[in-house]
Amino acid sequence: MKAYDFRKAIITLLLAVPFAWSQERTAPVGYTEWKVYHGSPESIHYSNLNQINRDNVHKLAVAWTFDTGDAFKGSELQCNPVIAHGVLYATSPKARLFALDAATGKVRWIFDPYHGEKNSGLYRIRGITYWEWGKDRRIFYAVRQYLYAINATTGKPVKSFGKDGRIDLREGLGRNPETVTVSINTPGIIYKDLLIMGSLVSEDLPAAPGDIRAIDVRTGKLRWIFHTIPHPGELGYETWPKDAWTYIGGANNWAGMSLDEKRGLVFVPTGSAAFDFYGGNRIGDNLFANTLLALKAETGERVWHFQGVRHDTWDRDFPAPPTLVTVRRDGRLIDAVAQPTKSGHLYVFERETGKPLFPIEYRKVPPSQVEGEVLAETQPLPLKPAPFARQEFTRDMIMRRTPETYGALLDWFDKVQNGGQFNPLSYRGSFIFPGCDGGAEWGGAAFDPETGVIYVNSNEMVFVMKIAERPVIGQRSTGRRAYASQCASCHREDMKGTPPEFPSLVKIGEKLSQAEIARIIREGRGRMPNFSHLGTDGIAAVTQFLSTGEDKEYTAPAGPLPAYWTKYTFGGYNKFLDKDGYPGFVPPWGTLNAINLDTGEYVWKIPFGEFPELAAKGLTNTGSENYGGAIVTAGGLLFIGATDHDRKFHAFDKLTGKLLWEATLPAAGNATPAMYEIKGRQYIVIAAGGGKWGEPSGGSYVAFALPK
Repeated sequence: MKAYDFRKAIITLLLAVPFAWSQERTAPVGYTEWKVYHGSPESIHYSNLNQINRDNVHKLAVAWTFDTGDAFKGSELQCNPVIAHGVLYATSPKARLFALDAATGKVRWIFDPYHGEKNSGLYRIRGITYWEWGKDRRIFYAVRQYLYAINATTGKPVKSFGKDGRIDLREGLGRNPETVTVSINTPGIIYKDLLIMGSLVSEDLPAAPGDIRAIDVRTGKLRWIFHTIPHPGELGYETWPKDAWTYIGGANNWAGMSLDEKRGLVFVPTGSAAFDFYGGNRIGDNLFANTLLALKAETGERVWHFQGVRHDTWDRDFPAPPTLVTVRRDGRLIDAVAQPTKSGHLYVFERETGKPLFPIEYRKVPPSQVEGEVLAETQPLPLKPAPFARQEFTRDMIMRRTPETYGALLDWFDKVQNGGQFNPLSYRGSFIFPGCDGGAEWGGAAFDPETGVIYVNSNEMVFVMKIAERPVIGQRSTGRRAYASQCASCHREDMKGTPPEFPSLVKIGEKLSQAEIARIIREGRGRMPNFSHLGTDGIAAVTQFLSTGEDKEYTAPAGPLPAYWTKYTFGGYNKFLDKDGYPGFVPPWGTLNAINLDTGEYVWKIPFGEFPELAAKGLTNTGSENYGGAIVTAGGLLFIGATDHDRKFHAFDKLTGKLLWEATLPAAGNATPAMYEIKGRQYIVIAAGGGKWGEPSGGSYVAFALPK
């Protein structure tokens, strides 16, 4: 060999060394079941089943359908089913739990927490928790304030758990259980013999604290608790008023959590403190609200945290379980955690240390002009990846669908305060964009461990939020004043609400008896807190006002205003819509995004969803609001329902975003699907519940498979 050839060979070898040392992604194993919410403790929404693939997905057909029979006007069905040992477990719009043969959809058993009694409640149960130890197999799920343990084989309560198979979630929080509303709509997660769980609490005051709790799966006894509103002596206590832990609520994990079983770490995203839109009674940064927490699963000890919004007054909850991913840096794979946000950002951190894997910048933001409000001076924003939702609503974005609608929208635009991502709420109204329902929503992200690509579906909706003075209930009051003080922030002064999130109360007396209305006010329901603090006479006066319009006087309970009282509330959830109910700004109104986490660059981005009636007139590919997440498969596919108006279930090529197959569901598939295999046949199932934003409701599960 000539000398220069030898030198060339050595140089070539040296250049190749880094690549030889570089870790390559390998196809994962074990993701063939669906025993956990979103498929696995890591919340990656992934299946390595590949019988259904790019080449044959166009042949998919309905394998079976199960109608729960529980749908009613305004009801929803958001449950991601669990499948174990050939049995599918899920819930109905009226909170019944059932077990089906996963291959046929035939019923094995049904558990009704109301035991056949009348039940017209609105429930959003997004999943359940499955646990097994030998032949002991249990399902955990919550209905109102009760967490049930149900025998997965028989459908009967496990009598040794709590009291006759259930525990009261209001207990053990340091508050009077009779005055707070606590439930769970997104399931907890299992670590060994612990069920680690968050909670759903009121977003107005009084509200329960959002403490993270771990209970013994066998007995229901509390094993540890993490205070998200720190108590004296705990980290973060100084970021709240001195006694806030005794009266402030929220900072809760309603979105679900993820688990690194190997490291024994549970990752917990939290929401804002209550009240959501005014914080004059909680001055400070409010740690651990709006925070991604890494806790030791065994003990609840904090390992690290990142607060995404300081002193939140925009309802910027972390909306979904974080996704446990692997990210390539300098030729090696790093275990990381990715957290999507309502604001349209994606944060990525080293899993063990919390070190950001993309830069984060703290930017100065404007102060509030509302009396008593003190906002944080700076807020964090990731510099990469680029936001998956637009960040500011500008005049040139106003929709010109017709000259008439454009003129009205332009007039409205000029009356509202505008100022970007951290635009302070104001007396005249302020734009929040993306709106209170995201950006990312509770469906969460899907991650492909084969390619390092993460998939996030996103809403783009403009909300107009207005600060309003909260009427003070004096010693003498009336039903109308009590309604304005306690109820109008959600149901509006005109009682029309913002259905279905906050239903209309117009003519509610024709739908419910006064006894039923009074019970809901006294006990609460779903996201609605109880208002037992109004007292018997106050509840009766509000009931009378809602039922008949009569403004009856009553004597309010004596004593000073409670510590949680705020002078200000807000004027309800108002979308920037034209007179026909369509978004008042240029599309896209929803997107589906694929991001390479190794580089932070977008692989593809497409409008997602449309309004069928607008599409018929030629306005297509607008995107639309979408709820429920995707799943990604080794067969090269990304499956997702979610689009609220067109009722479609879609399969995309995961590498390109090309639509390969779609089917029309009985109602919108506002839920994350599940994938599983029974006797060599691969299935994908999704809940078709609809019901959001006035769309028709449904109550069925539809399973698809290739023809036999």
